[in-house]
Amino acid sequence: MGAIPGNIDAGQSPPMTVPLRHFLVGLGFLLVGAAVGTLSTLGALSGHLSLVHVHLLLAGWVCVTIMGAMTQFVPVWSGVSLHSRTLSTVQLWVVTVGLGAFAAALLTGSYRWLPVGGGSMLLGFWVFVYNVGRTLAAARPWDVTERHFAIALGFFVLLTTLGVTLAVSFTHPILRGLPVTHGGVLGAHVTLAVYGAVLTTVFGALYQLGTMFTQSALHGVDLHIRRVEAYGYPIGVLALAGGRLFDVGVLARPGALLILASVFGFGVLLARRLYEAQVPWTPMLSRYAVVAATMMGWSLWSAPYWLTDPVDPATRFGAPGAVHLLAFGLIGFVVLGTLYHIVPFIIWVHRYSDLLGLEDVPMIDDLYDDRLAATDFALLVVGLCLVVLTDVADLPTTVAIVGGAIVIAGIAVFLANMLLVLHRHSPHTLAGILFERFATDSTESLAATDAEHHASRR
Repeated sequence: MGAIPGNIDAGQSPPMTVPLRHFLVGLGFLLVGAAVGTLSTLGALSGHLSLVHVHLLLAGWVCVTIMGAMTQFVPVWSGVSLHSRTLSTVQLWVVTVGLGAFAAALLTGSYRWLPVGGGSMLLGFWVFVYNVGRTLAAARPWDVTERHFAIALGFFVLLTTLGVTLAVSFTHPILRGLPVTHGGVLGAHVTLAVYGAVLTTVFGALYQLGTMFTQSALHGVDLHIRRVEAYGYPIGVLALAGGRLFDVGVLARPGALLILASVFGFGVLLARRLYEAQVPWTPMLSRYAVVAATMMGWSLWSAPYWLTDPVDPATRFGAPGAVHLLAFGLIGFVVLGTLYHIVPFIIWVHRYSDLLGLEDVPMIDDLYDDRLAATDFALLVVGLCLVVLTDVADLPTTVAIVGGAIVIAGIAVFLANMLLVLHRHSPHTLAGILFERFATDSTESLAATDAEHHASRR
């Protein structure tokens, strides 16, 4: 694979510490969330473990990673400058503190602190929406990826509003007298989060990444799938969320059908891109193959349940038992596969791009360890299979524990690989990436060089 694909402007990227600190914090939430999930299987913790587990993984790992990825690649893909580097730092720590407070309140039963944690997360995500939204506004007209990102930002606003409403309702009867119930608000919140903000971002990114890193182009049925998904999917999410909010099956059912058709179709589109790939197989593409299979499998599995009763709380994540297939097999593998390119890419641009043509430099895919990548892939696939089996079959608890432990081992190997990339190739220390005040002189010098380079481009 080439060092930098030719159709993006790496010179517009923000300082490397901005996205990398998001990814590091997100990976921290991933480890903690996986550990909480395993401990809950053992019965070692009390409280609302399922809520803690879901929020640590989706709000913590996935959404914080999305924040970092959009902050990096909207400027790169769109060829515009990030609206505010300061706000990109504020958004991360406000969300992190809020999620930590939210999880602690649930685990300890201190529900009066839930609105504080939820309000902090809302503020952080809204800062992110404003910052990236202002950046996107300078990149008109939008392509298919930029349109998806703009729609996803809207979903972030809606889901966080409902999230704070739920947090307040734990201690105050604010829903009393309204035409909605706590369960309805929860169902709409989940829908807007998983299918709205997260999957809309995933589709938008994969339209770029799936073609860019297979060196193939959409054609034939791909174009029809894109047309249906681009218009039908957002409408489907809003319809399903509205149907669940007000418990109106006649509204939720066509929304569910649009989501199922779009996810299945995108799985076909991604599988076709992988089949027609003109480049050597990479860890990124291996994980995308799991994603394509999961998209099609989850859609077919969930269709009978959603078309029968899409407002049933048991089917919020698709078919009963499909939650880990969706959250980990689809969303998780997208994030892991993409990070196998994003992290080395960011470091390569800041460490080696100026040396290109002057001396031998590694390619992006040379920065990580291939053996560790193969190991974590095998562990995560095996762990995913065991966890999904325990969701759908009456297997001993030991199987779920073993599956969870294998997943944690795979995550640990993945994290070790990423940390080795940072240790071997990054001009920054981990402390310098996370906190600017610990940045070394070389970091400051690099930032000054980047600023001069960007100024000269303008």
